[in-house]
Amino acid sequence: MKRVVIGLSGGVDSSVAAYLLKQQGYEVIALFMINWHDRTGTLTGQCTWEDDALIAEMVAKKLDMPFHIVDLSEHYKKRVVDYMFDEYSKGRTPNPDVLCNREIKFDIFMDECLKHGADYVATGHYCQKTEFEKDGQMIYQLRAGADNNKDQSYFLCQLNQEQLSKALFPIGHLDKPEVRKIAAEQQLPTATRKDSQGICFVGKVDLPTFLQQQLEPKTGNVIEIPASFMAKKKQVEKTSDNFRKLCFAYPYKPWNGKIIGEHRGAHYYTVGQRKGLNIGGHEEPLFVLGTDVKRNIIYVGEGSEHPGLYRAGLFIGNEEIHWIRTDLAMELDEVRDYQVRIRYRQPLEKATLYRKEEGIYILFEQEQRGITSGQFAAWYDGNELIGSGVIA
Repeated sequence: MKRVVIGLSGGVDSSVAAYLLKQQGYEVIALFMINWHDRTGTLTGQCTWEDDALIAEMVAKKLDMPFHIVDLSEHYKKRVVDYMFDEYSKGRTPNPDVLCNREIKFDIFMDECLKHGADYVATGHYCQKTEFEKDGQMIYQLRAGADNNKDQSYFLCQLNQEQLSKALFPIGHLDKPEVRKIAAEQQLPTATRKDSQGICFVGKVDLPTFLQQQLEPKTGNVIEIPASFMAKKKQVEKTSDNFRKLCFAYPYKPWNGKIIGEHRGAHYYTVGQRKGLNIGGHEEPLFVLGTDVKRNIIYVGEGSEHPGLYRAGLFIGNEEIHWIRTDLAMELDEVRDYQVRIRYRQPLEKATLYRKEEGIYILFEQEQRGITSGQFAAWYDGNELIGSGVIA
């Protein structure tokens, strides 16, 4: 009998995943992760890891599974939270959920699972895995979940072949209502429990308060960039000579606009952000177009259609390119069409990837709103996730 260790979180998804594994005849062991203790800045103070652990243990008892707890908070702080603080201090916006999967769930946690003699490690992610043989070697494919509204393949865009070979995603073929129905039918304690929100394992946070644990507030200017200024700057043809102009955010200067207010620190804001500016006197809402952490300036524009919010493409440097399908890695000067997303739940967008000596340039068929440095771009062939990288 194959042994599976499942990350049991205290939520309905991992609970149903555990039930399905038992039904399929696996020997299942439940392992609960403690990843965060500090509640500073969180908005969900009533829901702590202790509550989650208690409910996860109730599920394990209901399903007659051994239950263990492992504290990975030291690793999580070092490899996820400290990285987040560092990225924000540089004016970039990291994705903690992608980091958590790459650095914790499918690395440190997977090692813990293997200590329990696991043949496989399972999670409650809404994604699917297939495999085939190529040139005598097994190739593992990461595919989107069947539920388009819950597909979480994007969060796993940094996994590798070794990690996928040991991974199981038991609910990937189901949609959320089906998962809830199974949980109710089996009378699982998580059947009606709400989904968790916010930063992976930290919870819903007030981001400035959370970041103030490491990044000091610092008053600076808010500068408004007129739409007419950006419209003139975007008269650039889509040619290889113009890749950098098309794929990097325009480098605003203080004299490109006018000072309209103050902020608490440029490192607290991200491109596309609307809330938290607290500046009135405009017909339409203001949105962050860019930040300059060295000068401590935020650049904003009026209206959701401001041309400064849109870009034709993005760039991923060589050191940040990751191929799930290493057998499909692009060669120098190769050009390939894929579908790309730059954030969770964003519809896939048609794009062309250009492999150059310095990295990959991605040019979209349609301009994209809110391309943000530090986030992940993931490219797909149909419903298969092929590769990803951190946006420069």
